[in-house]
Amino acid sequence: MKLSDFDFDLPEHLIAQHPADPRDSARLLHVPPVGAFSDLSVQDLPSLLQPGDVLVVNDTRVIPARLTGRRGEAKVEVTLHKQLGPSRWAAFAKPARRLRPGDAIRFADDFAATVDSREGGEVALWFDGDDVYVAAGLAKYGVMPLPPYIKRPQEGESADREDYQTVFAARDGAVAAPTASLHFTPALVDAIKHRGVDIVAVTLHVGAGTFLPVTVEDVSKHHMHAEWGQVTANAADRINDRKGRLVAAGTTALRLVESAAAEDGTLSEWAGDTDLFILPGYRFKAVEALLTNFHLPRSTLFMLVSAFCGRERMQAAYAHAVAQEYRFFSYGDASFLEAPSD
Repeated sequence: MKLSDFDFDLPEHLIAQHPADPRDSARLLHVPPVGAFSDLSVQDLPSLLQPGDVLVVNDTRVIPARLTGRRGEAKVEVTLHKQLGPSRWAAFAKPARRLRPGDAIRFADDFAATVDSREGGEVALWFDGDDVYVAAGLAKYGVMPLPPYIKRPQEGESADREDYQTVFAARDGAVAAPTASLHFTPALVDAIKHRGVDIVAVTLHVGAGTFLPVTVEDVSKHHMHAEWGQVTANAADRINDRKGRLVAAGTTALRLVESAAAEDGTLSEWAGDTDLFILPGYRFKAVEALLTNFHLPRSTLFMLVSAFCGRERMQAAYAHAVAQEYRFFSYGDASFLEAPSD
C-alpha cells in the first residue's frame, strides 16, 4: 500500500479551530456497513447503541506538555510525549540539532531540565527535581499541546485547559486528547447508560507521535511511537461479560483494546507499551463499532478507519463529509463506524 492511497482533498476552512458548544451538538456521520450514510448529531449517539453494548472510553488526562525555554541565549521549544521514568521524559525539540547531552534548558528560574540524549528531533530530558516538581512546573509554565493545524496563539487560549480535556479524564499522562471523547457531556453519558450500555474506562496515554506525518511511500515501513496503556482486571471482565457489541470511543481506545485482546477477542488484565499500527488487512479481534473524529489525509488514523470499514467505503464517507461541510480533526465533528461482518 502506498501513502497516496490514503489521500483526499480537504478544504482548509473545514479544519475546526474551536470545539462545538455544547460539545454534544457536534454533527455525527453514521457509516453503516452497507447502504446510505446518515447525517445526525452526537446527541443521537444513544440511538445508534444497543442495550448490552459496552462503550470503551479512554480516561487519560492531557497535561500541559509544551514548554518554551532557553539553552543559554538560544530559544528552545519542547513537547513532552512519553515519560521514560522518574523525572525523565522523551520530548520533541525545536530546534534540536544544536542540543547536546549535558545541555541545560531553563524554562523558568525554578524549572529546568538537562538533555540526556538526542536522536534527530527527539531528546530525552532529565528534570531537576522529582515527579512532583515536574507536575508543578508543567502546571505553571506549560501550555496545552494543541495540534499544529489549530492556527491560533495557544498561550492566549486559557479555555483550552478545559476544552482539550474529556469528561472521562482522570489519569495524567497524555500529550494529546482522545478527541472522540471531547464530544461527551454528562447528559450524553447519562442517556447512554439509560440505554442499557455499560461505559468502561481504559487508559492510553496518547503521545505527540500521533501528529507525526507519514513520510515513507511504502506505509508498512512507517514507525509508530510507543504509548503506555492499561486495561484493569475489572475493565477486562466487564468487556468479556458483555451481551452486545464492543464499541470504542476513539482510535486510542480501539488500539489499546486490540493490543490487549487475545486472538479470540477476550481480554485479560494488561499494562505496557503499544506501537500497534493498523492498516487495511488487519483482522480486528474485539472492536465492532467505532466513534471517531475525521482525520488528516495520509495519516495513520485514516489508515486505521480504512482498515475498519474498507478503504473505498471510507473514501466515500469522507467525500460525503467534505461535501456536507463537516468540521474536521481534533475540535471537529464525529463519525460512527460499524465494521462489516466477515
